[in-house]
Amino acid sequence: MRILIVTQYFWPENFRINELSAGLVERGHEVTVLTGIPNYPSGKFYEGYGFFRNLRQNYSGAKVLRIPVIPRGRGGTFRLALNYLSFIFFAVFLSPLICRGKFDLIFFSLSPVAEGIPAVFLKKLKKASLIFWVQDLWPESLSAAGTFKNSFLHNLIRKIMAVIYSSCDKILVQSRAFVPFVANMGVNKEKILYFPNFAEDFYFPINLDAAALERGSLPSGFIVMFAGNIGASQDFETIISAAEKLREHKDIYWVILGDGRMRRWVEEEIRCRNLNSQISLLGKYPSEEMPRYFARADVMLVSLKNEEIFKYTIPSKIQSYLACAKPVIASLDGEGAKIIEESGAGFSCLPENPDILAQLVLKMYHMEKSKRIAMGLKGREYFESNFERTLLVNQLNSLINSV
Repeated sequence: MRILIVTQYFWPENFRINELSAGLVERGHEVTVLTGIPNYPSGKFYEGYGFFRNLRQNYSGAKVLRIPVIPRGRGGTFRLALNYLSFIFFAVFLSPLICRGKFDLIFFSLSPVAEGIPAVFLKKLKKASLIFWVQDLWPESLSAAGTFKNSFLHNLIRKIMAVIYSSCDKILVQSRAFVPFVANMGVNKEKILYFPNFAEDFYFPINLDAAALERGSLPSGFIVMFAGNIGASQDFETIISAAEKLREHKDIYWVILGDGRMRRWVEEEIRCRNLNSQISLLGKYPSEEMPRYFARADVMLVSLKNEEIFKYTIPSKIQSYLACAKPVIASLDGEGAKIIEESGAGFSCLPENPDILAQLVLKMYHMEKSKRIAMGLKGREYFESNFERTLLVNQLNSLINSV
């Protein structure tokens, strides 16, 4: 089957759509990826890329076609809006020229409006089926993340989303709690299927000897590690405040791996609160290296702001943490917290509560190491039954063939 994936973000940017495309190639499909020039999360084009460089590539057997975009920049709603709009504009006007031939199926997932508009356009142009894998509920997630508060834009995006949903042949949702939201947009529930995020195959338990090289970049002591986007949604105010409450525990360290639009704010807060000896921002590393860093952590941390919409979201880092058999503390509510509790992989608390978060860190700190290891193993077992890559890509392959 000839499949066209429309995605604003793709390799070398770190998103699950990369592995999904590779998995579909492995199952005999001819996959083409229409994407932008990589610039996430730094906000500037990756080295080696530009408006006229590396526009045609191959990733694990998939043909990659890149179109121009305006980079996201390092903050500001206006620049982010230009980034989205530029992808829509060039995807619609250039795709008929570069995405030639017949496609049986079009698939998109990451930026619902930015990818959805050109995907619907191409569905009609190519007379193909259309599948949407819903990662975030727009416009609610944008408002919760502080991207915009304008009611006119909120209503406009909601109307656009209704058109996009109605144009899809199947809609996959990464959380079961998304189903009623999508159905309320006028979608027949029979078109909606639960399809959670998976973790790439390189996420698996690493022993400390294999992670020896990472030892030098990490402090010696009890390590609470956060890995992922440093954005407004991740509620770093609570993380920093919890670290401040535990400053007298000199051997508890908070290590943050990643980058994002809030990094400068986080750095300034750490400096102002004199927490440089407790909190370390190590920057962004290739995804393939993450399991070795995870191996050095005593507990992994996931957090989200206290927004209603985030109760229905499952942060994809949860799958990565579970895959690496690490105990987890979740400062969030709803579906993500339910997975941590149900799997037995750790503890959860309501978001935006630094006192309780600090208490949970102390609870893990005082726990016997063997019990933390047992928690991590329970998480790995839960991962293998629910979020393993081969399991889920096989399910998607069966769905694609039926569509």
